[in-house]
Amino acid sequence: MTRLARHYVPEQPQHVILHGLKGPAFLDEGDYLYFLACLADAARVADLAVHAWVLMPDAVQLLVTPAYESSVAMAMQAVGRRYVETFNRRHGRRGTVWRGEYRATVIEPDRYCLLASQVIDHAPVRKHLVAEPGNYPWSSYTHHVGLRVDSFIKDHPLYRALGDTPLARHQAYRALGAQPLDESEVDHLIQSTLNGWVLGSAAYCEWAAQTANRRLMPLLLRDRPAGMKRL
Repeated sequence: MTRLARHYVPEQPQHVILHGLKGPAFLDEGDYLYFLACLADAARVADLAVHAWVLMPDAVQLLVTPAYESSVAMAMQAVGRRYVETFNRRHGRRGTVWRGEYRATVIEPDRYCLLASQVIDHAPVRKHLVAEPGNYPWSSYTHHVGLRVDSFIKDHPLYRALGDTPLARHQAYRALGAQPLDESEVDHLIQSTLNGWVLGSAAYCEWAAQTANRRLMPLLLRDRPAGMKRL
């Protein structure tokens, strides 16, 4: 399937994936900390709201809302350049760290925003890196359940709607994560991000295409409820 150029719909969240090339993209604690510092700086400069994040040895996933069309590209390019230069210098290596460019897609907030946050925060469990998401230090899970504050995170309105107080939100998010994820929905999210097609209901996809003034999904999938076929 041909992947369209990355798209942008005002005020709509995006799921972002960046894969490592061959070896690990993070070799020690200093790498993880430096990437986060790069991400925080780039997000501030590019006016990119970061809602959830995870850094794994071979991949990065983010849930973000860009303030303008080039926000995601500006932030990811800035992070990539700074991080690779320092990573190579620290570890005495050359070349890129990443397997091509990042992948991203617009997602329907009401249906997929909290799902994407859960997929991101639980990715280390799904990859068998830890038994519990709270045991992994390099994700936003502990922020979302109140065990740590990530100062660069801007909580999405749907996360804030989980409760009237921080404690209520933390408990609700923890309870949400205790429920098994719908594997077909997870697959829709990952595949749409990798292919660059907007993900949502048929009505949302149509609205997003009209708002963006361009086609954002395959013609043969326009009537599918999830806006994306399972690959």
